[in-house]
Order: sequence, then structure tokens, then C-alpha cells
Amino acid sequence: MSGPKSLGDTLALIQAGIAARRRKRIEAAARPGETYEQTDARLSAEDAAREQEEAQAKAKAQAAAIAASAERDRKQAEAVNKPAPSVRKPPSGDEQADFFVPSLYDLGGRDVRHVMDVAPYRLSKRDKRAGEVIHYDLPDGYVEVKAGSDGMASVWDYDIVLMMVSHLNEAMNRYRDGKGDKPGRTFKPHVSDILKFTRRGDGTRQVKEVESALDRLKGTTIKTVRERVGANGRKMREVEAEGLISRYSVLSRTDTDRVSAVEIEAPQWIYQEIVGGKQPDVLTVHPDYFLIDPGIGRFVYRLARRAAGKGAAKWSFQTIYERSGSTGTFKKFCFTLRKMIEANDLPEYELREEPGQNGPQLIMTHRDSLPALEG
Repeated sequence: MSGPKSLGDTLALIQAGIAARRRKRIEAAARPGETYEQTDARLSAEDAAREQEEAQAKAKAQAAAIAASAERDRKQAEAVNKPAPSVRKPPSGDEQADFFVPSLYDLGGRDVRHVMDVAPYRLSKRDKRAGEVIHYDLPDGYVEVKAGSDGMASVWDYDIVLMMVSHLNEAMNRYRDGKGDKPGRTFKPHVSDILKFTRRGDGTRQVKEVESALDRLKGTTIKTVRERVGANGRKMREVEAEGLISRYSVLSRTDTDRVSAVEIEAPQWIYQEIVGGKQPDVLTVHPDYFLIDPGIGRFVYRLARRAAGKGAAKWSFQTIYERSGSTGTFKKFCFTLRKMIEANDLPEYELREEPGQNGPQLIMTHRDSLPALEG
């Protein structure tokens, strides 16, 4: 009975096995007229060539992986430094009008001119600002925006006010042309009208948000205090306060929780502005206004529409900050404003910054007027 094999005996057995397999391979691969040594040399050369090709392929794969990783890092760095777009993509089906209510979709969005220099709403999506007050000093008085318990109306809630203003304005135009009755203060859109007009998706969440938006609009009061000279030469202080809407009602189906009908009553100050005067002081806003995502972007567009019109206007960063009602720091506001200037994708207006005596200035120029101004 043999004892345990030594390490040398084990290695010898392994080498003998390798040599046997090698010999069998050479004998099987031998070509007619080829000696054992020639076949061995040929197979060794083929093995070396194959190993070299595999090494080269591996090296190329590693180089490609490194290049792809570097390209991903470059794109990520660009994404970090690239300003976020100010305008979101339109919702699915946005280009298709609902044939049930085509007249509402033909309305151009309009805004009341005398509240366009200040923000009668909050610009933040997160901060509800319930119970808070925004105070704006004006040359002849001041404006206060007071929020109720449901929170302050947001710039996105205000889209419903723009729709109401547009409806009243178009109805008054038909009335002046003898094509319809004088409109009353009550506006009765379907919820799908609101979502279509404001270019939002017609989903369950958006439908529920309409009622919450109406709560905030009803609870947000605009107080205007102005000084003027009366007929007798004496200075008079005039105070007016009213909500962004006066009243609303919503009819919903209890089985589906879907809103069936909405009724909104325009506040007297908006109704009188449009119906009471010979020339309503309203301005059309671009349809893509409703796609502007950041609240500051929407406020800057409205400011440009009011101040620049078809030309150009200049406002200091500080003044825009004060008129926006922003709760953030001025430094953060400037950072956001500069990102928006870098993106430069607001509808109708080009934005650029230039230095001023009292700090940076925002130049807002209507794109159609750029060739004339540059020439």
C-alpha cells in the first residue's frame, strides 16, 4: 500500500496530464505531410495570435468603457450647469380643441393692466402663506395682498382669473358689436374648459386642484390704497378691497368625485374695469404663458408685457424683487433670475442683464423688435 504523494509527485502528474492533452491536440490537428514539430509550432503561433487579439479586444472594450464614462460625466456636468428650461412641454392632446366648447378655447388670455406691475399672488408652489400679507409701496399709495386660511392664491391659481377676464372681455366685444347681450358677473365654465384654457392635463388630480384653487382665490383679498386730488383741490385717500373672485360654486358627481360644473362670480373691481369703461385696460398674453413653469418666470413675463409691450423696458433686479413679493433672499432671487436670463426661453421676450448705477438691471425686449433696435 503506497503512502501519500509528495508535492513534487503531484506537480509531475499535473505536468504529465498537460503534456498528454497537448500531444493529443497536436496529433488531432496535424495536417497531411506536417511533422509533429511543425504542427506544434503552428498551434503555438495560432494560440499566441489569438491571445493577442483577445488582449487587443479587451483593451478596446476598456478604452470604450472609459470614454463612455467620461462622456456621461461630461453630460452630467453640462446638465448641472445648464439652466433649467422656464417653459414646460404642453400636455398630451393640447393641440386638439374640444368640439363641445370651441368658443372658449378661441379666447386669447388677457390680463388686467393695473395689477401687472405687482404680484397679486404668491410665486412659490410650496409655501402656502396662509394668513400672510404682502405689502407693495407705489408712487401714489400701496397695494396689500391678504391671504385667507386656505392659503394665498398662487400665480397658477390666477390662471382662472385670466380666463375669467378673457371671457368678460370677449363677451363685451360681442356686445359692442351688437352680437350678444351685456355680460353679467357670473362665469360658468366647465372644469375641462379651465384645464384646456390653462394648458393643463385633464387628469383627476388637476380636476381636484381646481376646487382648491378657487378656495384660495376666494380667500385672497387685494387692498388698494391711493391718494388723489379731488375736484375741490383737496387730497383724497381712496381705499378699495375685494377678493380675486367674489364667489364660486362647484357641482360634483359623488360616484366619480369628478367636477361637473363650476360657477364663478367676478369681483366688482375686475368687472367694472372691463365692462364699465369704453376701452378696457387689459392686455393679451401669449398662449405659452400658461406653460411657463417657475413663478418668477410668469411674473417677469407679465412685467415685460406691461412695461415693454412690443418694444423694450428696463427694471432693476431690486425693484423686480420688491414687486414680486418673494419670500426668499435677494441673493437667491438674483441667482434664479440669472438662470432664467441664461435659459432665455420666455415667450415673446428676450432677457439680458446689464449693470446699472443702483445694481444689476433686467432688459426685457420683444423679440420682433430686436432687428430694428439692433439696426
